[in-house]
Amino acid sequence: MGKSSLLNAITRQEVSIVSDQAGTTTDPVEKPMELLPLGPVLFIDTAGIDDVGELGELRTARTRQVFDRTDLAVLVTDGPWGEFEEGIVTEFGRREAPVIAVFTKADLHPPDAAAIVSLKERGIPVVTCSALTGEGVLDLREALLRSAPADFIENPAIVSDLVGPGEMAVLVVPIDKEAPKGRLILPQVQAIRDLLDGDAMCLVTKERELRAALDRLTRPPKLVVTDSQAFLKVAADTPPEIPMTSFSILYSRFKGDLVAQTEGVLAVDRLRPGDRVLVAEACSHHPIGEDIGRVKIPRWLTQYVGGKLEFETMQGHDFPDDLSGYQLVVHCGACMWNRREMLSRILECREAGVPITNYGVVIAYSLGILERALEPFPAAREVLRRGEHPLPPRRDG
Repeated sequence: MGKSSLLNAITRQEVSIVSDQAGTTTDPVEKPMELLPLGPVLFIDTAGIDDVGELGELRTARTRQVFDRTDLAVLVTDGPWGEFEEGIVTEFGRREAPVIAVFTKADLHPPDAAAIVSLKERGIPVVTCSALTGEGVLDLREALLRSAPADFIENPAIVSDLVGPGEMAVLVVPIDKEAPKGRLILPQVQAIRDLLDGDAMCLVTKERELRAALDRLTRPPKLVVTDSQAFLKVAADTPPEIPMTSFSILYSRFKGDLVAQTEGVLAVDRLRPGDRVLVAEACSHHPIGEDIGRVKIPRWLTQYVGGKLEFETMQGHDFPDDLSGYQLVVHCGACMWNRREMLSRILECREAGVPITNYGVVIAYSLGILERALEPFPAAREVLRRGEHPLPPRRDG
């Protein structure tokens, strides 16, 4: 039983091609399913990372991209456990992702007994499997449930914790031309569901009707949340005593690290004409009109800096291996990702000494209203007030 066979057994479906020949899996195969009590999960069957040759290198590169968005790693081997496997464990340890070690083909040869003892001593769960007998499949499902990060079961709130049961949030939702017709974009939908799950109420309006909506309320809402593109109008129409933020800033906290991305935005003051800025988007939507990442953020940052900057855009899971040529990374809210992949990108930028911030954070900063937008988040607001950031001095050249 190899990786693909194991995935088929867990999902009870033929989602991956199975062959006795190594290297059958070339690109990562993704299989969403419901794994109770965790709920929805995404299994990713990758190619091996010990492939050789030019094609093998491409497979390995694709597999390593998956490392950055892995919440829980299942490391499958049908041979002895050695330095290669230990290196993979170290990679996931650096990302703080738990690992389950699976020894397959137990019916053909006994697993590495010394390795099993060592792994268990380090708290790494071990499962042995056999394709002939079906041994180990249920054990692996149980190990997945035991090893899953706590936030899989105790999901953090997007906004409901800032509002509270019985209270109201006003959501300002401009009609986004890039959203499919008749639909809202994902962060808006998820925020509404999160408020309902938190026994809070929400009022949804477009930016032009915000002032009238607030006037009709018998008492002020706990929070106003806006699309970042409407920040200035919403800030002007929201009384100063009512906290206000944006969906993108909420997602910086929910999917990433708001304090780190607030630290990152302070580097905007160090930008100079000619500097390179990477705009990174988690999804691969088709940009039209006044696209936020390609048109609006470059425009606002250029106006703030007072000179032309060089912008580059990357989509999906693509990300530069070498970040040293950029003076700033501006990232979307990553609504299509899990939190671990966003945290991995923040870690990559920190290790490269390159500041990283978030769409909503950089928009509010360039418009001069970030302090107000961070009012619901005291730790991030304090970082902004003190102008603190752990980045090294700017590197020129």
